[in-house]
Amino acid sequence: MKKPGYICPFLSRILLFSHVFLVLFTSCDGAIHLPANVTVPALFAFGDSIVDQGNNNAIRTVVKCDFPPYGKDFQAGFPSGRFSNGRTPPDLIADELGIKELIPAYLDPNLTARDLRTGVSFASGGSGYDPQTSRLVSVIPMSDQLNQFKECIGKLKGLVGEEGATNILSQALFLLVAGTDDLANTYFTIGIRKMQYDLYSYADFIVGSATNFVQELYKLGARRFAVFGIPPIGCLPLQRTVTGGSLRSCSVSYNQAAQMVNSKLSPRLDALNQDLPQSRVVYIDIFNPLFDIIQHPLNYGFEVNDKGCCGTGNIETVVLCNRYSWTCTDSSKYVFWDSYHPTEKAYKILVHQIVQKYVDSFFGM
Repeated sequence: MKKPGYICPFLSRILLFSHVFLVLFTSCDGAIHLPANVTVPALFAFGDSIVDQGNNNAIRTVVKCDFPPYGKDFQAGFPSGRFSNGRTPPDLIADELGIKELIPAYLDPNLTARDLRTGVSFASGGSGYDPQTSRLVSVIPMSDQLNQFKECIGKLKGLVGEEGATNILSQALFLLVAGTDDLANTYFTIGIRKMQYDLYSYADFIVGSATNFVQELYKLGARRFAVFGIPPIGCLPLQRTVTGGSLRSCSVSYNQAAQMVNSKLSPRLDALNQDLPQSRVVYIDIFNPLFDIIQHPLNYGFEVNDKGCCGTGNIETVVLCNRYSWTCTDSSKYVFWDSYHPTEKAYKILVHQIVQKYVDSFFGM
């Protein structure tokens, strides 16, 4: 709580925008104050459980979290279908950009017209760039997420007209967060793709699918893209338990696989900026910031970095993390909420770093 009369100092970034200098102000509370002629009216998200705001609630799948203790620290303990104890990256990024506090799921039965104008998430926990990934656990594939977005555009045009919809889409921020389940589940744990691809070629397959998805969104009017790389999957508590031996160490090979995909994805996305006029396609490095938090938890105010808050913290996720599981009393001490997903506190730290680092890339057009 700020004290009366408190004046917050501002940090600023000066950008060259159409030959005019603009200043992007970053307040000390983390919110981004954009100049009057740079707007971000909406945020749309696609991908997996990191940005699924509750879409899986509406489908038949075991990959659900619409029950306690999920949502333990979200709106009086409401299990919204977010795969965490509280808010997730779409909420936090939208909040930092001043769009709105919460990004709803597109399949939320309580969705409003205003929600469509300011952004929704089409993501589905357990999905990935590889169609086999969503098929394995019966969740919404990326292709269907794209079709839902097309449906959303039609509704948006009905609300604000063709020109209004075009303006919203061209100025909105599009989040793409996928690839983790492709590597961790489809390729490594289940191994269904190992008979078709070696790791190098599978990385190419993921990267090709990711870039194709960006291009499809571009055709529909999207212009600003934040495409997240793959995190250090070898350090997720579940992967430590499965592959880390008696010491539950991070899996070096899994982390190297993630870095291989990221090293291919980043330059491919950079090239799209040349191929797609008036676009901003930005690769978001999530591997290094999260790895640093995991390696140096005390620097960020965490006490537990190798287990989730739910249950033993070693293996519990989705249905295994339930009302009968023991849950830690203070999730802010944990990097991870369950054995696969970070806590809201960890997300807040990561999102703040992302916004600070990449804001120029998005709005310095």
